[in-house]
Amino acid sequence: MQQLWMVIGAVPGVVLVCWVLLNLKTSRKDGTLLKPHKVRVMMQYIMRTRTESAVYFDVEVPAQPLLDYLDEVRPHVEANVTHACVAAALIGLEAAPQMNRFTVGQRLYQRRQREVSFSLKRKKGDAGAKMSTVKLVGEDRESFRDFCQRVNGSIAVERSGERTYADKEYDFFAAIPRPVLSWGVRLMRWLDAHNVLPHSFIANDPLYTSMFVANLGSIEMGAAFHHLYEWGNCPLFLVVGKVEDRLVRGDDDKPTWQKVLPLRFTFDERVEDGLTARAGLRVVEDVLTHPRSSLGCIGDDVFPMRPPGVDDDTP
Repeated sequence: MQQLWMVIGAVPGVVLVCWVLLNLKTSRKDGTLLKPHKVRVMMQYIMRTRTESAVYFDVEVPAQPLLDYLDEVRPHVEANVTHACVAAALIGLEAAPQMNRFTVGQRLYQRRQREVSFSLKRKKGDAGAKMSTVKLVGEDRESFRDFCQRVNGSIAVERSGERTYADKEYDFFAAIPRPVLSWGVRLMRWLDAHNVLPHSFIANDPLYTSMFVANLGSIEMGAAFHHLYEWGNCPLFLVVGKVEDRLVRGDDDKPTWQKVLPLRFTFDERVEDGLTARAGLRVVEDVLTHPRSSLGCIGDDVFPMRPPGVDDDTP
């Protein structure tokens, strides 16, 4: 009996030690811990959710250069506006690595690789078809042609009708009773905040990503201001609207009609300040405005994707 009481008495100490060790664990497979300015450290505690940390950017880029480029490149590469926007996102993240960060457990991390998720319909052109998501990892010095082949391969898998990893995962969780699932989600959030969530959950989840891209223009919708998800660690959301005719100021300062592509960004301010964010997002705009010099792949003009104005020989 005395030994039993000794074991019971030791439980609080064991729990305390485990709690201390968990709070001291800072390593993650998807990111490297940063030591930001003290002001940004305090932001992690004052602004505890992505919803209250969201900053919105509303921009428009001239659509005609992109549309002309896609018409010219299609004989060589199967590509559309979604391909160009996801490519531009990866280029922007490479040009501004400060944007490729995330917060978890009141800590700031630099993501180890560039990752962009995007959504699509399981059946092309079917408004009633289920939505699916694809997460792509950016590869160094990849051409737009090779990138599009990877994207199209992932899309083909999602539209093949075969059960994907996500399908199996959703079916598993949907079969769990609601009270158990509710507690299970809370447990997974807690594990993630303490850096002990299994990496398999993170690697296959499209909301653990650098940026999420939703091309609503592909279903003839305008660009919406999208929220950031509290699940996962995605700090950037880009919504692309349908091409619209807008009245703009022409070169001669006279009003003129121009085709524009609306872009609406949502950004987690805890990751980086707005000035840095704006500079990084401008790279995305520049790529879509000058796709020929950034993406190439017209005829034999194949080179690694790059921001406009960067020479091909730049390492």
